[in-house]
Amino acid sequence: MGRRVKLLPSLAKSKQNFDREYLLSLKDENLLFSFYTEAGLSGWHVDKPEKIHWGWDGPLSHIRGTFTGHWLSACARLYDETGDEVLKARACGVVKEIRRCQLTNGNGWAFPIPEKYLYQLKRGVHFWAPQYVCHKVMMGLLDVWQYLGDETAKETLLDCAGWFLRFTDDVPRETMNDMMDAEETGAMMEMWADLYALTGDPNHKLLMERYERPRLTGPLLHGVDVLTNMHANATVPEVHGCARAYEVTGDERYLNIVKAYWKQAVTDRGTFATGGQTAGEIWTPIHTQSRRLNHNNQEHCVVYNMIRLADYLYRQTGEKEYLDYIERNLINGLYSQAFWKDTYDSLTNAISKEEGIVTYYQPLEAGSHKKWGSRTEDFWCCHCTAVQGPSRYREWIWYHGKEDTFTLAQFVPSRLETTAQGKPVALELTVTDRGGECVKITGLGAQYPTLPDNDSYTLRLHLPQGEASFPLRVRLPGWLAGEAAFLLNGEKVDLPKEDGYAVLNRNWQDGDCLLMKFPKALTCCPLDDAPDTVAFLYGPVVLAGLSGARLLHGDISKPETMLAPHNEREWTNWNVQFHTVHQDFGFVFRPLYEIGYEEYTVYYQVEKQ
Repeated sequence: MGRRVKLLPSLAKSKQNFDREYLLSLKDENLLFSFYTEAGLSGWHVDKPEKIHWGWDGPLSHIRGTFTGHWLSACARLYDETGDEVLKARACGVVKEIRRCQLTNGNGWAFPIPEKYLYQLKRGVHFWAPQYVCHKVMMGLLDVWQYLGDETAKETLLDCAGWFLRFTDDVPRETMNDMMDAEETGAMMEMWADLYALTGDPNHKLLMERYERPRLTGPLLHGVDVLTNMHANATVPEVHGCARAYEVTGDERYLNIVKAYWKQAVTDRGTFATGGQTAGEIWTPIHTQSRRLNHNNQEHCVVYNMIRLADYLYRQTGEKEYLDYIERNLINGLYSQAFWKDTYDSLTNAISKEEGIVTYYQPLEAGSHKKWGSRTEDFWCCHCTAVQGPSRYREWIWYHGKEDTFTLAQFVPSRLETTAQGKPVALELTVTDRGGECVKITGLGAQYPTLPDNDSYTLRLHLPQGEASFPLRVRLPGWLAGEAAFLLNGEKVDLPKEDGYAVLNRNWQDGDCLLMKFPKALTCCPLDDAPDTVAFLYGPVVLAGLSGARLLHGDISKPETMLAPHNEREWTNWNVQFHTVHQDFGFVFRPLYEIGYEEYTVYYQVEKQ
């Protein structure tokens, strides 16, 4: 479905544009440095390359070269959406060089680390996540093959699969279990399931089965808590493997594993107000988050991978809760933790804009600061998922189901081009204009004198053959503060509600326009184990107070006793901002995704007056 969706101007599109610029700013010789070194193609001595990659991608790191796989994946997916030939040429060029390294190695090895890392792993000698490195490189090759149609990527990947088949042929199950317990393996199982779906080769299915982690999946099926205080991102990608295995085999056991994981990780455990989890990269105890508010909450990789898991589960079950989860984490996680640019420049500092590529963690303790990674000095794992995020936004907006049912899942401005009942269809979603002009006389200024208390979107249908019949489902967000309103071609319509969706099944005409309004309000979201400690949300958006304060006075059931709208309009822009009222001192709240380098606080203890 994602391949027929394109982002339109919005915050998501701005971040995607930033991502593209960043991807293209990196040099091929630095992306390939470790591959060349491992294959002996870097020469007898090497002058320091310009802006060589350091940090986790540095030449002394055990996981050097990991980022290149993510880079390839992001380039391929962005090309598939945008048709950007520069991205395609760059990605295919890097793949060609990886293939050259593989052929030089001579045995299918195409990776930026020594083979001995894996052979030593068999013997119980551990390096830092060598199989994780291999997975990310192969993931990039797979996406270049699928989205760019690159035959070199296909040949390289198939030879990599041959290497891993030989590598695992003589590994007993218990040794394989030990190897998977010893270090992160990434989503190796998902990788092999994807490859099996493309090739039908039973050897690829065998690799998929070998890379299941029974010491995780077995206890999950028996309801044993194997997540509390355990590293989160080590297991989420492994469960992606089970989700994909279900899709390619139809084996219900895999789906039961995925559901059991979700129940443990989300339903029974609880989340922060952002929708995210983790403290210091580990799962918090069940419904016990207050003790874990700190400077290293909400690892970006976990947010990204849990969104992907929610996407799998929605496609496999159709349950709306997964779409609500994606929305909360998209807005307060991916938007908040990657590709930030300062939008609050004054006229005196407009020449130099501050930016941030990714913040590994999103601190939630009082008086927090986001710590942004640099362009070439860090390359944390979250740096890797950061470049992939904007390349996949489109995948979570629209879903195409049975009988050509279209589901609008996320309210991200976009254009879907597809077919219904064999007829071409284009659905274009935009934010409704409610006064986005301050020079031209439109009448909207007086119609919307203050910040509207709802989100409004306009869906326009473009039908080249004049008409088409299909059902449209619109997700009714979990944060709704009242009844959603719908106007079809200017006339109010009462749409039936089914399982959390508004449904409109009709013979659509070219030019039809559906206006949607979703009432929202300021709310408090308490911590499960500290109900007097709350975060403030406006609709799905978590607000951050620009101070180190911890205590407010008011009524949690009436957040308006503590906050009031602030600076709601500047030129043509509506701002989501609030300021404190009836407090010991005043300060401003802004969306968490707008916070760059400022000190901020998300959770406040509220003393009832």
